Amino acid sequence: MAALANRDARTAYAQIVLSEDVLADAKEQRRDRALAVLLDAGLVERTGGNTFQASETIFHNLLSQQPKRQPKTGVHRFLRLGRIDRYPASATDRRELLAWIVGEAIQPGEDLTERQVNERLLSYTDDVVLLRRYLVDFGLLERTASGSSYSRPI
Repeated sequence: MAALANRDARTAYAQIVLSEDVLADAKEQRRDRALAVLLDAGLVERTGGNTFQASETIFHNLLSQQPKRQPKTGVHRFLRLGRIDRYPASATDRRELLAWIVGEAIQPGEDLTERQVNERLLSYTDDVVLLRRYLVDFGLLERTASGSSYSRPI
């Protein structure tokens, strides 16, 4: 890929991909040097005489050398960049996700106002009202009878 850092080589490569005349207005020495860089890098192949084509295998080979992404497991299946991407359909998985969030956001014994709870939940979703409701519905967060504060159940 370093070959494409060279402007002439990059232009020549684009022209080969587009089946255009390669550096037609450039001096022969510049053209030959750019083509040599592309040939050495494996980006193009000579098809005969002075004709070239883009390599069909170079990008496939480069991509096959990349490490495989490991599938996400646990609650991370439902998160993207640490925020809720989607809620699990399974009640068991949903409970696990919600328990993880409440464990991260609210310490045992803390009494928080609704505003404080919302501020903490904002790290996980923009829809803090829905998340807070799920936490209460699943018994992971309790609201006082007066409705003025929230805490984790003991």
